[in-house]
This record gives sequence, C-alpha cells and structure tokens, in this order.
Amino acid sequence: MNQTTTMRVTKRDGRVEPIDLDKIHRVIDWAAKDLRDVSVSQIELQSHIQFYDGIRTDAIHETIIKSAADLISEDAPDYQYVAARLAIFHLRKIAFGQFEPPHLYDHVQKLTELKKYDPHLLADYSREEYDEINGFIDHWRDMDFSYAAVKQLEGKYLVQNRVTKRIYESPQILYVLVAMSLFAKYPADRRLQYIKRFYDAVSRFKISLPTPIMSGVRTPLRQFSSCVLIECDDSLDSINATTSAIVKYVSQRAGIGINGGRIRALGSEIRGGEAQHTGCLPFFKMFQSAVKSCSQGGVRGGAATLFYPLWHLEAESLLVLKNNRGVEENRIRHLDYGIQINRMLYQRLIKGQNISLFSPHDVPGMYEAFFADQNKFEELYVKYENDESIRKRTLPAVELFSLMMQERASTGRIYIQNVDHCNTHSPFNPAVAPVRQSNLCMEILLPTSPLEDIKDENGEIALCTLSAFNLGALESTDELEELADLIVRALDALLEYQDYPVAAARVATEKRRSLGVGVINYAYYLAKNGVRYSDGSANGLTHRTFEAIQYYLLKASVQLSREFGPCTAFAETNYAAGILPIDTYKKDIDALTDEPLHLDWETLRTEIKTHGLRNSTLTALMPSETSSQIANATNGIEPPRGFVSVKQSKDGILRQVVPEIDRLKGQYELLWQMPNNDGYLKLVGLMQKFVDQSISANTNYDPQRFADGKVPMQQLLKDLLQAYKFGVKTLYYHNTRDGAEDMQSAAAEDDCASGACKI
Repeated sequence: MNQTTTMRVTKRDGRVEPIDLDKIHRVIDWAAKDLRDVSVSQIELQSHIQFYDGIRTDAIHETIIKSAADLISEDAPDYQYVAARLAIFHLRKIAFGQFEPPHLYDHVQKLTELKKYDPHLLADYSREEYDEINGFIDHWRDMDFSYAAVKQLEGKYLVQNRVTKRIYESPQILYVLVAMSLFAKYPADRRLQYIKRFYDAVSRFKISLPTPIMSGVRTPLRQFSSCVLIECDDSLDSINATTSAIVKYVSQRAGIGINGGRIRALGSEIRGGEAQHTGCLPFFKMFQSAVKSCSQGGVRGGAATLFYPLWHLEAESLLVLKNNRGVEENRIRHLDYGIQINRMLYQRLIKGQNISLFSPHDVPGMYEAFFADQNKFEELYVKYENDESIRKRTLPAVELFSLMMQERASTGRIYIQNVDHCNTHSPFNPAVAPVRQSNLCMEILLPTSPLEDIKDENGEIALCTLSAFNLGALESTDELEELADLIVRALDALLEYQDYPVAAARVATEKRRSLGVGVINYAYYLAKNGVRYSDGSANGLTHRTFEAIQYYLLKASVQLSREFGPCTAFAETNYAAGILPIDTYKKDIDALTDEPLHLDWETLRTEIKTHGLRNSTLTALMPSETSSQIANATNGIEPPRGFVSVKQSKDGILRQVVPEIDRLKGQYELLWQMPNNDGYLKLVGLMQKFVDQSISANTNYDPQRFADGKVPMQQLLKDLLQAYKFGVKTLYYHNTRDGAEDMQSAAAEDDCASGACKI
C-alpha cells in the first residue's frame, strides 16, 4: 500500500500528480452506501493491483468500476449497484465535466448547436417550461440502475459520438427529452402534466421503451418503428421495390419481416414458356444482401425473417437454407425463416396423409385463400391436387413436418406461423385485410400488400411501434389503467412525430396506427406472486393480468379516438363489428383455468362501436433482452436460465442478477428446471387469448431428459401440435441445452439483438 501511494496519476488536462487514495476511497464508499454484503476494501484491493505509475484518471475510474463488477454474484448481488453508481459517476464526468448535471435548457441549447438534438426541442418549448421540467427531473434515479443497465445505456442509447465514444447526456435527460419530444404537440395547458407522468413512469421502470425510441427520439433521426413488414409480389418490379425498401428501413434501425411466399418456383414458365424461372433462391439472396448492407449506425446490425408457406413447391430446398451443410450456392444462412402452416396441413400430419407442394403462381386463388378463408383454401387445395395438369410434388406429411422440425432443432431459427390463428383470432377482418406475414421476431401480425415500385402508395408496408409494461414493478393490475393511457398516448403521438422513408409505410400507418405493447419481468412477477410456469399455478394470475392489459389498452385507444378520431381503416377491423379478442380465441384454453372475466367488456364493446379505436392493434409480446436489462428485469415472458445472467458486450462480460434473489430465490423456476414445454405453452395460449397480435414464444429442450441424449421427433411434433391446439399464433426460437453452466450466456441469449424488435 505504501508503494502504491508513491504512484503518480495523469489528470485529464495532462498534469501529473501523486495518486490520492483517500479520494478513491471516498468515491467507492459513496457508491456502496446503504447496500448489503458489499466490501469497499475488497473493491479497493482488486483495483490497486491494476494501478500503475502514470495511470490516467479515467483509467482509474474504469478499473474501479470493473473491480466492483467482477464481484457481482448470486450471493452478493448488490455489487451490481456499486458498479452502476461508479459508472454513472464516470459517465457524468465525461458528459458534463462534473458530477452535477447542468440545467436542462442549457444542456439542450448546447447539444442542439452540436446537431446532436432535434431543433424542435428549443422551438416548441419556452424557457419557463424548461425551468418547470428541470424542476421535476430526479437525477438520483440514475442510482437505481444495475451495472448491466448502465453499460447498455452507454453502448446503445445515450447520445454520443460513436467513433470517439464521447457521451453527451445522462439517463434522466434521455428520459425527459423523450417525453418532451412525444408530447410536444399536445396543448400547452396539458403537455407538461403528460411529460411529468410519462417521465416518472419510464424513469421508475414502470414502462419500458424500445431501442429505436431510446436511442433516436430527441435526435434529428425520426424513424422509431421497431418492426417493418414488407410483402413481395411475384414480379421483378416488386422484388426490386422490396429490396429498396429493405435497405431504407435497415439503415433506419428497424428489424424486417419479408414475405417471399408469392415468388414462383424453380422451373416455372415465364412469358408463356419463353424462359424458365430461376426460383426463390436468387431473390432470397438479394434480400439477404439488402439486409446486411447497413450497420444501422453502430447500434445494431441488420436482421430479417423471411416467410413462405410450407406447401410451396420448393419447400424441401427452402427448409434447409440455414443449414450448415451444403455449399453457398444452395444456402442463405444470414436470414431467419418463418414457415407458414394452417389447420389442413396439421390434419394431414395427424391423419398420416400426404401433402402436395405447389408453385403459388400455378394455383390461382389458393395463396390468397391460405390466409383469408380456410374453407376456401382446402377446397382449392384438393381441387388442384386432383388436377393432373398442374405441376406438384407429393410426399408424406410426416416427412415434410419432420424435415421442418429437424431444421428448427438444428438451427434454432426456423420459426412457425399458424396463419389460420393469425386471421381467425385477429383485430382485422381477413376478408378485406388479411394478415399474410409476421416480423423479425414473430410477434407482429399486420396486413400488408406488395409494392410494385418504391414510390408506390397503393402497396402497404406495415410498421409497428413497441413498448412494454414492467409487470414486476406493479403493485396491482389497477395501475395498468393509467399506464395504458400514458403508453398509448405516447406511442400514438410518435406516429405523427416520425418520418416515413417509404410512402407505402406512411399510408399504411395513417390507416392502421398499429401499436404493440408487451411485458417484461414476467418471471419475477410469477416468483413474487408465489406461482410457477410448469405446474398450472400461474394460469389464473396470467389470465387476470393479460385481461387487464388488453382491456385498459383498448379503453385508452377509445379515449384517444374520442379526442383525435379513429384510425381511417377502423372499418377493416373486427372491432368495428363489435368483435373483441374474448370472442374469437381458441376455446381449448377454457380447460386451463376457471378464471372468469373480471372487467366490463360489454360496456367497452359498446364504446368501441360508438367511438371507434385510434389504433387497430395494441398488444404484441416481444423479446426484450436489452430493455429488460435497463429495468433490471427478467427478459420478456421467459424464465431465466440462471439466477445470474452473463452477457457478452463490447465492454466485456456483464453480470445481472434476477430481482430480489435474496428473498425469492426459492420461488423462481429456472428454464432448465421446467420438465417440458407444456406449462409454458399453456401460459402462452392464455396470454394469446387477449393479445391481439402475437407472442415471441420459444420452445426449449434438454437432450439429457431423453434416451440416448436425443430429443425424439415425436416430442417436437407433439409440442408443435400442442401449441396449435392452444391457439398459439407463432413460435420463435428453439433452444437446446448444450450442457454449459446454468447461466444465461452470450451464446444462449436472444439474438434478436441484431434486429430492432429487440426492444
């Protein structure tokens, strides 16, 4: 220690002076105040070992932060708050040159001059309003973040120079400026009230915001929709327009869903036999190149899921596109794939029958009916099967389904879309606005129509703007009423605030005004209520909670419709006919709980028919890896893999501990403690009863639970059919336990990080 005191430190201005260990001690002592089971001396000891003569002051800060972060564990979780406070201290020094943040007006003026903030922030608000807003910012809420949260804020959300890594703001400034941006056009006598309420909700982690909003709102960039759905027609013009739209939206930080299911199969006639079609692969490769063409400003890489029907003539080749075997010419590994299935195809599997594969171009009306009318689809399918003049390939259903599930198991990234459930239990009337695809992460279900030109306003690119309730922060579901009002107002205002790089997206958004509100911290919510995923004990709570979520969101949208008018395509929704989600869900769900409906749905039904809805959709349960970390919450609806999650970032390993581990450790049910997928899939079905879009639901398998350490195909097919039985619309990842330590590792975490639905 005496040796260390002779060391010198290099100050920010270049001056060299003796290291002041007392000052370092005071900072660590401040960071550890009121926290349990943390040792200041242990942090100091680990830090001093890494000090060296001439060390820079910023390197000292970083060393101390890392020393505290390395001590985070299941038994000493509060080190995550010591490290976070030290990191906030360091961050503010970089951003402001001091610990105390400046007055908000002065800060915004400076950052606007630097072109980091949108000029509207100064134009829309008076100095008096800035004074009032500055008065209700609580900068001490920065001390509520965990270390993983601060590192995510630094890496993805806080305004910065991404080349030099210079950060310009602190978290509370981020939150209040998002609120000011979203409510800027509200009447002057109401907007400060909404700004304060919204700021309080997001800064206290009641409401979770997605990456595009957190990183983009308040900056000159104005595109914040997390999810973009683009449908391609079977023509070169449409394929080129689709490719252009992908590039535009990938560059704007959005995750992409691409519907390529209309493209005709290899060997089809073109111009009456003048040429032979090259099939799907060359065009799917074009889409992949477009997706990977932009780095999305350093915030994330481009990512997309591509959709096609299981009955496509090229299905056997398309199902293996992600497979590591094969050569580059017949593989497209950097896209994920959504396979579209319906009741009739499942019935062929159950009955041990065959499935016939067709090129969509050869079977008029069948592709449209696949989504819009299940009975019509079956009628046309059988008709074309019996028509010997139509090109087809027939094989046993079990063979095709087994190939699909084998690829899903080996890659983890072959997703499932049950297109009949997506249209029969939907906010949209499938006769006029069918849902023909999902998005990158399998939770958005909106009508689309193909573009023939990038300037085409007749096509429909669907956008969805996301957010989430933090279930773990709720004391009662009654709180959802006010939070729903805030979240719907904020997201609806965002639709006016943002720009639209493609005309078809602006037109579609004005028509539908689609929102997708989900949840985070569900595993903590179950644990603190003393119920579990696998044994049915969470069924009643889940039913009550998601009933309240959908009810209060609908109620909020009705109120907005009273104030601003309904979305222009309200007539294309089932809501316009008085049909609610509680009318169309899969009735097999009723066997899972005897929980009644608790809220006044009949009065709500009347109000919707009378006043309309401002928003066609309101719910979608998305992956939320990053935003869950910001709130120190468990990820979305997923059970944690371990009590400590370990995630790789560019700054190194980040450890995060599940909430209230000291009190609730015995209440949590970890992923690999669950005996199978049954309980989880039933809960997803119960959620889906109320969720008007879909749910990013995963299936999980531990090979060691099966003979020979292999998951039998019979089990995979059983789970697929179980999900269908309970009305599940989509299945996202297939996770396989690889024998690694029961800790959520970088390899196992949600790779939707590469796309924007990762909220």
